[in-house]
Amino acid sequence: MSENVELGVGTRVEHDRYGEGFVCKNTLTAYEIIFERGGKMSFGKNNILRDMKILEPVEDTEPKLSLDEVTDVLEKILERYTGLSENVQIADKWQGGTIVLNPGNATQPKEIPIDIFFHKIVMVRDKLRVLEQNINSNTTLTEQDKINLQKYITNVYGSLTTFNVLFKDKNDYFVGAGKKED
Repeated sequence: MSENVELGVGTRVEHDRYGEGFVCKNTLTAYEIIFERGGKMSFGKNNILRDMKILEPVEDTEPKLSLDEVTDVLEKILERYTGLSENVQIADKWQGGTIVLNPGNATQPKEIPIDIFFHKIVMVRDKLRVLEQNINSNTTLTEQDKINLQKYITNVYGSLTTFNVLFKDKNDYFVGAGKKED
C-alpha cells in the first residue's frame, strides 16, 4: 500500500499485539481504532503502515484539509486578528551566523545560531504586541491603568532596541520612549 493512504471509518486492521480492529475515527493526524484485545487506541497516521496490517480497506470519502492548508488558514487568521506578521526577516549579514557566550569561569562557551536567537527576539516582540492589544481592549482597566501599563511596555521596547541591528527592515525595529529609530 502507498505511504499516503487515507483509511476510512470501518477499515479492518490487524495489530500483532492487539489483534483485529477497525478504524472508528479519522482525524487530521491520527486514526482511532477499536481492537478486540486492547479497546480504543489512537495511532499517528505516519505510523499506521508500520504498526499494523490493513485487512479490509474502506476508502475515506470525506474531503480533508492537508496540514499545510490548515497551517495557511491559521496563519492568515492570526495575522488578521492579532496584527502579528510572520514576514520579519533577519538582516542578510547575520544569516548563518552564531552568537558565542563566553562564561567568566573555565566552562565551555555556548554557541547559538543567530537565526534561532533572532526568532526568539521576534517572538518576544510579537507577544508584547499582543499584550498591548489586550491591555488596550480591556474593558475593566481604567484609562490611567492602561497608560501606566503601556509605559512599562514602552520601556521594555526601549530595552530591546539593542537587537534592532538584527532586523533587515527598519519598520520591524523596537522603538522605546525616545525618538523613532532611523
